[in-house]
Amino acid sequence: MVSLGCPKALVDSERILTRLRAEGYAISPDYGGADAVIVNTCGFLDSAKAESLEAIGEALSENGKVIVTGCLGAEPEFITGAHPSVLAVTGPQQYEQVLDAVHAATPPAPDPFVDLLPASGVSLTPRHYSYLKVSEGCNHHCKFCIIPAMRGRLQSRPAHAVVREAEKLVEAGVRELLVISQDTSAYGLDLRHATEKAHRAHITDLARDLGQLGAWVRLHYVYPYPHVRELIPLMAEGLILPYLDIPFQHAHPDTLKRMARPAAAAKTLDEIAAWREICPDITLRSTFIVGYPGETEAEFETLLDWLDEAQLDRVGCFQYENVAGAAANELPGHVPEEVKQARWDRFMEKSQAISEAKLAAKVGTRTEVIVDAVDEDGAVCRTKADAPEIDGNLFIDEGFERLTPGDIVTVEVDEASEYDLWGRLV
Repeated sequence: MVSLGCPKALVDSERILTRLRAEGYAISPDYGGADAVIVNTCGFLDSAKAESLEAIGEALSENGKVIVTGCLGAEPEFITGAHPSVLAVTGPQQYEQVLDAVHAATPPAPDPFVDLLPASGVSLTPRHYSYLKVSEGCNHHCKFCIIPAMRGRLQSRPAHAVVREAEKLVEAGVRELLVISQDTSAYGLDLRHATEKAHRAHITDLARDLGQLGAWVRLHYVYPYPHVRELIPLMAEGLILPYLDIPFQHAHPDTLKRMARPAAAAKTLDEIAAWREICPDITLRSTFIVGYPGETEAEFETLLDWLDEAQLDRVGCFQYENVAGAAANELPGHVPEEVKQARWDRFMEKSQAISEAKLAAKVGTRTEVIVDAVDEDGAVCRTKADAPEIDGNLFIDEGFERLTPGDIVTVEVDEASEYDLWGRLV
């Protein structure tokens, strides 16, 4: 399995592999030992499409029997035009079609005496953390995005099913649950927030339920709707991590209007202030787009000023690029590439300075960290303010020998850089 793209795609890969493992298939760590290769693709940006085509080409070259699935599978002609010899192309979430393609390529030979599957299924993440997908699809129509066209409208899972999966993961040793979807704030809206088997399908209720399980609970892709404020007391109480991943994308109202974003920025600073008043330790992460069609220098300056005032803890930034099928492609006033690059550089310089100052202020404080990896040089850990693979790390380079991945320990921070921390065990 070659899994590309976002954590939501990674969960799809885990579901496919769990089904295949239950049927007696083994998972090969390399091309040479495999009877077939599944490539789970990303199709969100042109650069991601190019990476997906490259991965398919590599799999064909190294193995020859390739099944393609995922977001780019929504455009089968695009794939077969570049790689006509693939065995099958299926779209996102089409698990049954993937299984059919695998059966055709390499028929199963089940053996009930050896086909044992752990209750938690197959995981592609380290054993101590896991992504927990609560819904599929999205009801928004942001002009730069084609996710609704590929993955459909919002489809929330029943809350009791999400909680049961989380319980099984924690029972299997997971110490951190990373809640993901396309729009986590909207969870349960399509179900009319119905209560089933004592669990209500609303993000606040779900977060409270998950917070009872004894694991870290981290929320991703949370739009800043008014009801998000109800989550912050749960963070202050320690039920869920004081961490919000919110895709603000921009700060100027005209830019947001051209983006057709579902939440205006007018009151966002007030909301951030309210969140911090309830939970002073909250970590805010976000992503932004610079160089969006029609973005003027004044609009970009507004974004920089907003960033100065918001003082976000973790920030990612992308230069706008066209995506086939996205409405933004037709907007007037596309920004020259050199201007996009210059604005990206200025944005990252400011956000890096904010991050550096915030981390420097942590020197001398004590904090809990979760251990991700240990080798002869030290332990790689994360604080509650750091999501795996997208935020920073905390490194322990003395007295780490007895630590193992998944341990949660207290450290005193003694050094900081722009994005990472160093500390010693207390």
